Amino acid sequence: MFSQKVAQQSLRRLAVQQPLSMQWSMMRASPAAMALGKTVQSRPVTTSPNNEDPTSLLAKQRLNRPVSPHLAIYKPQIGWIGSSLHRITGVAMSGPLYLWATAYLFSPTLGWHLESASMVAAMGALPVAAKVAIKATLALPFTYHCMNGLRHLTWDLGRGLTNNAIIKSGWTVVGLSVSTALALAFI
Repeated sequence: MFSQKVAQQSLRRLAVQQPLSMQWSMMRASPAAMALGKTVQSRPVTTSPNNEDPTSLLAKQRLNRPVSPHLAIYKPQIGWIGSSLHRITGVAMSGPLYLWATAYLFSPTLGWHLESASMVAAMGALPVAAKVAIKATLALPFTYHCMNGLRHLTWDLGRGLTNNAIIKSGWTVVGLSVSTALALAFI
């Protein structure tokens, strides 16, 4: 490696000091001198102007790239379903809460009766099956989000991070949240 650098530096010095002699020496150099690296080789390259769009090559390459697969081809797993449901329940609870709070704030101005006595009277007029269904529907996102939040806090402690533990805890959260929501619905 060192000898190649020395030879390269000496050839560069010679080319700078005597540029014409380098060109003549290359033209009449013997094959043995070329094989030993005694001369500098020049390989002229001809190019033709390209009228093609410079980005067309990139566009052609993009067509051959693999397309990211859709979620529908994956087998559903409790880990990513639970994570998605945790986010969905968070949004599903916060959105109506903001709407209800805004409606409650403007209800006196608009003449709506959203005070507690009106809500109790409206729920009291419903049949028992409707009360249980409404209460279970409202309780399920709360219970799931709460139970899954405890699961995430356990993960933050570094526990239950194996595949089997994640699957077991996911189904445990589903079972506990459904049973707790039903228990709250019958209260």
